[in-house]
Amino acid sequence: MVKHQPLQVYEKQVFVSFVTGIYGCRWKRYQRSQDESSRWECTWFVILCSSFLLLLFWGYFWLMARNDFNDFNWLVYNRSGEWRDETMPILASTTVGFCYVTFLLILALFHISLGQQLNLYWVHKMGVLATLLTTISGVIFVDDLWGDEWDILLASLQYTAPFLHLGALVTVTAISWLVAGYVVRREKSNIQVMVLFIYIVVLLALCLAPLTFTCPCIMDRHSLKPRPSVIGRRGAPMLAPENTVVSFNRALQHGASSLEADVTISVDGVPFLMRDHTLRRTTDVTKVFPARQYEDASFFNWTEIRSLNAGQWFLESDPYWTAASLTAKERSRIGNQTVCSLVEMLRLAAKANSSALLNIHKPPPEHPRYRSWFMDTLRAVQKAGIPLKRVTWTPDTDRGRVRGLHQTTSEKLSVEAIRQRGITSLTLHYSKASHKELQEYLANNVSVTVYPVNEPWLYSILWCSGVPSVSSDAPHVLRKVPYPIWLMVNSSPCSCCLSCDVRIYLCVCCNRWRMSGMQNYNPEHIMLSAVARRSSRDVNIMKEKLIFSELNNGLSSTEELSLYPENGYVRYSHGGLSR
Repeated sequence: MVKHQPLQVYEKQVFVSFVTGIYGCRWKRYQRSQDESSRWECTWFVILCSSFLLLLFWGYFWLMARNDFNDFNWLVYNRSGEWRDETMPILASTTVGFCYVTFLLILALFHISLGQQLNLYWVHKMGVLATLLTTISGVIFVDDLWGDEWDILLASLQYTAPFLHLGALVTVTAISWLVAGYVVRREKSNIQVMVLFIYIVVLLALCLAPLTFTCPCIMDRHSLKPRPSVIGRRGAPMLAPENTVVSFNRALQHGASSLEADVTISVDGVPFLMRDHTLRRTTDVTKVFPARQYEDASFFNWTEIRSLNAGQWFLESDPYWTAASLTAKERSRIGNQTVCSLVEMLRLAAKANSSALLNIHKPPPEHPRYRSWFMDTLRAVQKAGIPLKRVTWTPDTDRGRVRGLHQTTSEKLSVEAIRQRGITSLTLHYSKASHKELQEYLANNVSVTVYPVNEPWLYSILWCSGVPSVSSDAPHVLRKVPYPIWLMVNSSPCSCCLSCDVRIYLCVCCNRWRMSGMQNYNPEHIMLSAVARRSSRDVNIMKEKLIFSELNNGLSSTEELSLYPENGYVRYSHGGLSR
């Protein structure tokens, strides 16, 4: 009687064990499988990819929204009544979630490339689902509270589009071998055709995407306009409490050519500087006048306002994470600041030979100065001794009563409406005017000031667009930008097509290489005849060890044994081993 026993040689694969162990908690080789992944596991792979893309979008949004972090915290304060930095927990959770999902996605792609069955561990499923739901909740919250901020994505694409395009091409090229392997390795099906079709469409779309770019910084270097002047928005609020004397001084020290302030009229007709409707956030009104802390700031008289401390809150809340960098002398000076009057700020601007931009908050109808706010402000300007031509204010009303003053509007108007109303300047949010509209305004001699501009990338875009001035919370940051971060010469259509052809060629070459070297190979497969084909001495020794191991495990003495090296089988016979 002849019995055939295949020789088994197991090659340990530490990398495969690590991948399948972390992803699906399958550490043993008998727990792994090369069968087709179930539809349920494919669904979880789709959820994993969706979570990655959503977190990628969410992280990019917050990276760009850094320009407006303080505005976000201010909106949260207006809703909750308590000042706290809400951006830090959002950034921390986004970073952790993105790293976690990215790591799992990389492991999943390794599974596919190694031919292993996808089987995500249930703990990871719960983690991915929690991350996805948390991100969706964050998107809904931001859309409700800060919906206008989505416009920053369109503005940022004018700066990041070339780099995002390059990164997308590298990514698509990198996964081309994976797509090719999926199409070649498996049996023909409609899913294969759909995957291949989607990949080709995405690749062609990426190659043609540069034709749609409208980046202001893709231009001739010689047509670059002069550097935009920087207006200190509420002074330098990142370095000192906003709308205080020390804040305006710091702005002038860091090269601000003009000062911007928010003006409120007190109950006794004194214009003072305050952004909020109440005094709770930037003063100690809760300690001095606890019963009136929620009262409108304009219903306090100047004596009461002057008695409040307007600097200690900056050291306690540290809204821009800069308080730690202050010296003891600076902290002492900041901690003793009081609310600044309009006259003080204008005198400081006149002394520095700079100009002023005033955002006047009109008093409510029940206010005693509701009908005289205009004259109160005008008297303060005249009292400060600053030339009227250096002062610009909003709102754009009572134009006939103003002589010598400049008035601007924050309303986006057409060129025809601007001409009819005799307006010569606009103060616009960066999201309200496109590059084309800015060019149209400037071509019609309309001066445009854009706000808020706190990041160098946004400053560079507006510089390339030809904007003459920007309003910034960070004049000390923009001072360090002597030239646009990047400037690219516009390429010709021929070079663009050549670039697309080169990218397509690289993708095709990668696919062809993958297809030509494709094998249905299991890194932990049971080697049968492959062992016999090896002629090394180590393989022969291994065979003999396996044979005698089987003999020691209780083979019958009547069994005949013989070994055929040419086909990898052994036969046992009575009386011993024959070769």
